[in-house]
Amino acid sequence: QGQPVESGGGSVQVGESLRLSCTAPGFAQKRCGMDWFRQAAGNEREWVSSISPNGFTTYAPSVEGRFTISKDNAEDTVYLQMNSLKPDDTAVYTCVTQNTRFCTQTWGQGTQVTVSS
Repeated sequence: QGQPVESGGGSVQVGESLRLSCTAPGFAQKRCGMDWFRQAAGNEREWVSSISPNGFTTYAPSVEGRFTISKDNAEDTVYLQMNSLKPDDTAVYTCVTQNTRFCTQTWGQGTQVTVSS
């Protein structure tokens, strides 16, 4: 599969929403699971959410109920809908293909999300 490319980051205020996109050519046909990670400046990288080839989703407790991961297999794209954003959500968000079956773990470059009040 191809290298993931993220987009959709930006600067918003507390309580607003953003939708991140991640395009990874070939991930759907290879049935790759997909992850979103984030890393705030000076902090460790944190796992945010996963979606399986069958569409099962999981979330970190810090974002559960506010974020929604989804995908469009036809477009080889994974999304992260981020609602009710908080300053603690400020981070670089990175999309990753999981190392599963025919898929190789591959990291995107990331997209910056900044939440302020």
